[in-house]
Amino acid sequence: MHFDKEVRRIAIVGTGVIGASWAALYLARGFDVTATDPAPNAEADLLHYVETAWKTLTALGLSTGASPERLKFTRDMKDALSTADFVQENGPERPDFKIKLFADMDDATPPDSIIASSSSGLTMDVIQSGCKRPERCLIGHPFNPPHIIPLVEVVGGAKTSPEAIEQAMAFYASIGKKPIHLLKAFPGHVANRLQAALYKEVVYLVQQGVLSVADADIAVSYGPGLRWGVMGPSLQWHVGGGAGGIRHYMEHLMDPLAGLMKTLGNPDITGELKQTIVDGVLEEAGGRSVDQLAQEENEVLVGLLALRAKNNKSA
Repeated sequence: MHFDKEVRRIAIVGTGVIGASWAALYLARGFDVTATDPAPNAEADLLHYVETAWKTLTALGLSTGASPERLKFTRDMKDALSTADFVQENGPERPDFKIKLFADMDDATPPDSIIASSSSGLTMDVIQSGCKRPERCLIGHPFNPPHIIPLVEVVGGAKTSPEAIEQAMAFYASIGKKPIHLLKAFPGHVANRLQAALYKEVVYLVQQGVLSVADADIAVSYGPGLRWGVMGPSLQWHVGGGAGGIRHYMEHLMDPLAGLMKTLGNPDITGELKQTIVDGVLEEAGGRSVDQLAQEENEVLVGLLALRAKNNKSA
């Protein structure tokens, strides 16, 4: 089976926060989008999300033909999938549920269409196990919110076709995402594991009384976090190596860093530690609601993405 047909029609299965964000992005990229979800208020919530996100998407830049009017909602999943060229699934993270859902989607979707899951916790080996055409099923895990953050982690299962992976990577890249191909499945994929590794040390340092929750956030966002918004840590070490670059770094600085790695801690996640973090975060938020903080973050992210796009064009 070939998976190289032009993608014009997108189906969104599950319209919670992730699914709604994907729907908004695909609309902004000029696709026809059909969404489906059995929840009672799903359609109204989806329309509200798209309306709210459209200002941000406009600032990021709309593709030719982009319009919220190209969104259709139906509770009939078979109808939503019947003409889909690409499916983005966002259902609950339960193995039994997901296996049956994918089997049903596999039956209802044209055989030459790719079915991608936004799953962050399940492997495609498990998800595709009940499918008749498992070769076109894969993980396309976004970073939240998908309509703003470019990263997509693409990973297949044992039965996924390499061609399906290749086409999914190309498709995501064509709509402005930054897809990465995971060569093997790992719990939590990659980006969440990286976040967990950093936060493990943050929590350990707070528990050890080294610094406050707010100062730990400042240390990340106004230190390495600023650099990570420009380039990844390995490329940064190349810059940090001076004229000798990464070779100099590995020869002269990697061993001291390895020594530091051995001192990194394992926090004891107690109720007291959880409360310390809660208190610190609420103090840091300063009365701003979660929605206010998210909006502030999104505005800065849009500016950062615009600056990076401008820099890439001039490079």
